[in-house]
Amino acid sequence: MKKVLIASYDMEVGGVERSLASMLDEFNFIEYNIDLMLYRHKGDFMSLLTDKVNLLREIPQYTSFRKSILETLRDKQLPIGASRLVAKFHSSVLSKMNGVQEAGYIQMQLVWKYAKPFLPALKNEYDVAISYLWPHDFVAEKVSAKKKIAWIHTDYSTISADHKLDLKMWNKFDYIVAVSEACRDSFLERYEVLRGKVVIMENIVSPIFIQSMACELIDNNPMLHDSRFKLLSVGRLSHAKGFDNAIKAFKQLVEQGYDDLVWYIVGYGGDEEKLKTLIEQNQLAGKFILLGKQTNPYPYISLCDLYVQPSRYEGKAVTVTEAKILGKPIVITNYSTAPSQVDHMTDGFITELSVKGVADGIERLYKDHELRERLATHCKNSDYSNSNELEKLYELIALERSYEIEYKG
Repeated sequence: MKKVLIASYDMEVGGVERSLASMLDEFNFIEYNIDLMLYRHKGDFMSLLTDKVNLLREIPQYTSFRKSILETLRDKQLPIGASRLVAKFHSSVLSKMNGVQEAGYIQMQLVWKYAKPFLPALKNEYDVAISYLWPHDFVAEKVSAKKKIAWIHTDYSTISADHKLDLKMWNKFDYIVAVSEACRDSFLERYEVLRGKVVIMENIVSPIFIQSMACELIDNNPMLHDSRFKLLSVGRLSHAKGFDNAIKAFKQLVEQGYDDLVWYIVGYGGDEEKLKTLIEQNQLAGKFILLGKQTNPYPYISLCDLYVQPSRYEGKAVTVTEAKILGKPIVITNYSTAPSQVDHMTDGFITELSVKGVADGIERLYKDHELRERLATHCKNSDYSNSNELEKLYELIALERSYEIEYKG
């Protein structure tokens, strides 16, 4: 029996965390003994973890990555707290020098760089160690394994990172798993030298689980008794998901006389107050409604008339596939990986990535009942189960160690 480690941050509500839980549900525990390293045992999706996996105890130094700097200092993790302060300052300076608006990725890289000397290594040795969420420095530097595999969940063309530092980290891995062809291609535009290490493995989804969860009755679900045409989006309240554009697009639709529309958002995140202010400024209270964090989003998806993904960028949005499984007509913006998400006019509708594009896409689907029905019917008649994707991972585990790449730059 091969000994495998899988590492991630926590099990807060999110697409990556949901895909991790789904993958573990389908894993072959007869041939593989799985240790799961979560930096912090926190999140509503902890309950989704199978009891067949061995959840390793928390290590205090690593829990700090999911806490504020102030909490970290209060926990007396002074070296880690100091490392994070230095990383925050350094990333701010680099961003100003290079004209980068979003410093979050660079800051995360620098946190690991400066904190590394103060982080303990795992004592166990593994046949395979899998890092499920970037940055992958923990598995790269602090885990002893015969083979190491890392995951890509996002569109790499959107990431402002220190590529020299990033490539040194990637070089510690034998294989890199991208969740879609578009994810792979955007990654290789940056790191063509790594082409021989990259494979594609889609996020595992379970239609039976999703359909059963969609039947759950949610108390005080306002969608149950709302007779308006219901739009729905699910995702973290962040710049990437484009909900600010959604509010502006919805305002345009209201001004055009579409009074029978309502837009619900399931999710939480750092942009919540900003979005609430934007809703108020556009006088959309009661029409554009934030439902907050929901552990089970599927009853909400099942009640919508149109699922909308207004994102600026995505790797491969799990929620889009879940909406397909529940037989919903779908509108998504034309982010770079959109063609890997839906087949335009077959199982979804791709609209221009802009405020006007979002408004036009919704208007088109709202007015064209026949198109909505055709998209929904195609989804209902399709099989989205893909547990066989795990065979690709088993093959990687069985393969001989891949080549090493030395960074020259």
